[in-house]
Amino acid sequence: MPGKLKVKIVAGRHLPVMDRASDLTDAFVEVKFGNTTFKTDVYLKSLNPQWNSEWFKFEVDDEDLQDEPLQITVLDHDTYSANDAIGKVYIDIDPLLYSEAATVISGWFPIYDTIHGIRGEINVVVKVDLFNDLNRFRQSSCGVKFFCTTSIPKCYRAVVIHGFVEELVVNEDPEYQWIDRIRTPRASNEARQRLISLMSGELQRKIGLKVLEMRGNAVVGYLQCFDLEGESGLVVRAIGTACTLDKLSSPAAFLPACSSPSRELKEIPFNEDPNPNTHSSGPSTPLKNQTYSFSPSKSYSRQSSSSDTDLSLTPKTGMGSGSAGKEGGPFKALLRQQTQAALEQREFPFLTLTAFPPGLLVHVGGVVSARSVKLLDRIHNPDEPETRDAWWAEIRQEIKSHAKALGCHAVVGYSESTSICEEVCILSASGTAAVLNPRFLQEGTVEGCLEQRIEENLPVGCGFCHIPYDELNMPFPAHLTYCYNCRKQKVPDVLFTTIDLPTDAVVVGKGCLIQARLCRLKKKAQAEANATAISNLLPFMEYEVHTQLMNKLKLKGMNALFGLRIQIAVGETMLMGLASATGVYLAALPTPGGIQIAGKTPNDGSYEQHISHMQKKINDTIAKNKELYEINPPEVSEEMIGSPIPEPRQRSRLLRSQSESSDEVTELDLSHGKKDAFVLEIDDTDAMEDVHSLLTDAPPPSGFYSCNTEMMPGINNWTSEIQMFTSVRVVRLSSLNLTNQALNKNFNGLCENLLKSLYFKLRSMTPCCLCHVNFTVSLPEDELIQVTVTAVAITFDKNQALQTTKPHVEKSLQRASTDNEELLQFPLELCSDSLPPHPSPAAKEHLESANSNSGIPAAQRAVTVEKASPMGDGNFRNRSAPPCASPTVGVVKMTPLSFIPGAKITKYLGIINMFFIRETTSLREEGGVSGFLHAFIAEVFAMVRAHVAALGGNAVVSYIMKQCVFMENPSKNQAQCLINVSGDAVVFVRDSDLEVMSSQQPAANCQPSCTGEVTT
Repeated sequence: MPGKLKVKIVAGRHLPVMDRASDLTDAFVEVKFGNTTFKTDVYLKSLNPQWNSEWFKFEVDDEDLQDEPLQITVLDHDTYSANDAIGKVYIDIDPLLYSEAATVISGWFPIYDTIHGIRGEINVVVKVDLFNDLNRFRQSSCGVKFFCTTSIPKCYRAVVIHGFVEELVVNEDPEYQWIDRIRTPRASNEARQRLISLMSGELQRKIGLKVLEMRGNAVVGYLQCFDLEGESGLVVRAIGTACTLDKLSSPAAFLPACSSPSRELKEIPFNEDPNPNTHSSGPSTPLKNQTYSFSPSKSYSRQSSSSDTDLSLTPKTGMGSGSAGKEGGPFKALLRQQTQAALEQREFPFLTLTAFPPGLLVHVGGVVSARSVKLLDRIHNPDEPETRDAWWAEIRQEIKSHAKALGCHAVVGYSESTSICEEVCILSASGTAAVLNPRFLQEGTVEGCLEQRIEENLPVGCGFCHIPYDELNMPFPAHLTYCYNCRKQKVPDVLFTTIDLPTDAVVVGKGCLIQARLCRLKKKAQAEANATAISNLLPFMEYEVHTQLMNKLKLKGMNALFGLRIQIAVGETMLMGLASATGVYLAALPTPGGIQIAGKTPNDGSYEQHISHMQKKINDTIAKNKELYEINPPEVSEEMIGSPIPEPRQRSRLLRSQSESSDEVTELDLSHGKKDAFVLEIDDTDAMEDVHSLLTDAPPPSGFYSCNTEMMPGINNWTSEIQMFTSVRVVRLSSLNLTNQALNKNFNGLCENLLKSLYFKLRSMTPCCLCHVNFTVSLPEDELIQVTVTAVAITFDKNQALQTTKPHVEKSLQRASTDNEELLQFPLELCSDSLPPHPSPAAKEHLESANSNSGIPAAQRAVTVEKASPMGDGNFRNRSAPPCASPTVGVVKMTPLSFIPGAKITKYLGIINMFFIRETTSLREEGGVSGFLHAFIAEVFAMVRAHVAALGGNAVVSYIMKQCVFMENPSKNQAQCLINVSGDAVVFVRDSDLEVMSSQQPAANCQPSCTGEVTT
């Protein structure tokens, strides 16, 4: 569908001085799309030029509209010498190509230069006219929506979830071409930025085509990554989940009935009936009907072969879907068969979602993961993606077979990552094996009959914990007991998953962030020898990371991990492993036993004493943690549960030796044997160190909780104050005599200090919870460790019971805006009614506070607060309306969560996917590493905000900084950093404004129990 792209250049402001003589600038603008370039007139001698150009029209093909960014270059006109570049703006046209999206992009964009950063702003208006084209052979995929969020977006309903889509595009890296020797750093950075935005456009278009082939209309959980492979090239790859989404257009979109993986659903019980059992009533109430059962008018023809009649004949009794009893048999088999059929048409039954529409997730098997070490110089033809495609296919195949071994036919919460050092590349993939409900996976629907039964008979809150595999021929040794909730099915004694906690899960107490950190030295080696050394180390690292997670989980007195993410980074002389997850106590799983220490070394008295001292410390810690996280499960007598299956120890040992490298094995092997205690054997000093390190993790200060999933388990009375931040630390290690122990200690210290500094800076927000804490570790060069963390702090109300009423929201907003102004180090935008503060000075103050508490002498830190937009006043100058008159928020909100507490998302405007490079040759003058990184991240925030505002949005959700690659050369005073961020641009409406809208309707009652929903 060919189209016409129209661009108008309105004005510029705050341009830099380019002409020394007059202290002014003669600016003009070049607008380029594809191979066509237009120029505006030169506006002489002004730093705030008013071009008011005519409309520049580009007539282009729609696939170009998807691939190419619009390039706007601001230049300074020189009569005698070459024109100087001031900076560029890249505008992604894609959001204008959806049917219901924005029709125009217009606003002030920061002019960005890779050497000087932001240099003023330019006001641009862009429009697209598309002509409809029904050509079957077209190469474009206009109209497919992309979402970063890993759950079904709010205000949409999933009709069908089609499955996994992936694609990768390869190109030569401009940094490594011969021409790079003769061109300037600026030219080379710009070539790279342009190439990457072209490649990501092409990638998105190709994935869109695959989705259209599957008959879908959207990609959810879209994750795009860059691999900078050096000489071998530049790879841009992406994965996502293809879906068919339906917009909830009725006014009910404002009810908590979006078919999101439902933070909203938590509420339904409170406003319908006191029974907090969402599934029990089946899809009978009108509200629920809307949420997730197909309305009859929407019925499709059934395509699968099993006839409806056998469904209605299955006996209604005991249909616990995993029941070992005989009655559930035919039903279970049918469910299996159907899902199997639905999934077998797909090559990989993977979903990148971490939260699901109610009823989709039936059972969870556990984490499956695969890693592989590859040599990049083995790629025969770097420009062809074949080799890399084959590499990934191999890993995905392995994951698929692991899931099968666990009796599961699908993998959810799936993600892929790479770590590259010179020519060695580690590819990793991980996910959670699961059994899904076939209803969402095929277009035909069993008319109400089957689905109602599933709803009636699935035990609520514990169904997903029940084992999907057959207990008689289990793929690995595990310790099973009957479910503590329904006493019908077997459950494992620990559960590791990569997904968010299902909303209906029964949790005791609160959750907490659990991290396992590990470093291993390796010898410097070349090519093949290096790859071999790394692949020999990997299984041991993986095993140790799991052991650490397991020990810490027991130490916290919890029994399940959610949102598990294990990264392994490779450097020249070491490997680092970092695993983060959120621990919770699931009521359905058995109480974790304590940890018991057994020593095998010489029996002298002092040693015995030492061990008993350690044992006491461990017991104290467990008791303290139980109190801290409010874990006091109801007592259960042994007879009710029935004794677990007796299990000979020898068998488990044997299995270990033959087993493949499936994580599952290590994870469950740790816990077999007696249930009472978990034995740690100390046979040398290393083991002693490990136990010590277990005990040194400091708990968060009082009033703080942290987790890496979207929602903190056990807290559901959020207020609408949120504060996002990104912090980067780069530490140089002294290379004298590093041992594994010293390294581990350093790395542990680094992560702990980072967390401590965050708690300190947010101290005035207590009680608060850090959600979505996303740690990324990398080893950019020899002896450098870089840790990046992005998270969001949300305050919650301690004293508030769940059933709160309307005045609460307003009260907390007023209180917050008055009290906190003085206390905060960086002012928060508290609500739409207070004018946003000017953030620049706050940012400076922030840096000082960060640098003064530097614990590691060689460490440099940079902390960037979400509010630090370098153009504080510029952004708000055009807001002349009185602050309360309009519901717009001055600053675009940014959050890594898929929702905004206390607000409704009413419209998704498209995906933001931006890539920036910044280089400096005066690192020391810019405040060292921390000053440079801080300024760069603040500029990235400002540019993301400007793009969202230009689309007409007022927030970015599911924001993620996917890459932050930092390289420095201290002797030459140089540094370079590459940052890639993405998120979903949205329009949200505050609940308080909604109330105003709905107050015309009778009796509006607001219920901020979970995210402050409004029900009318």
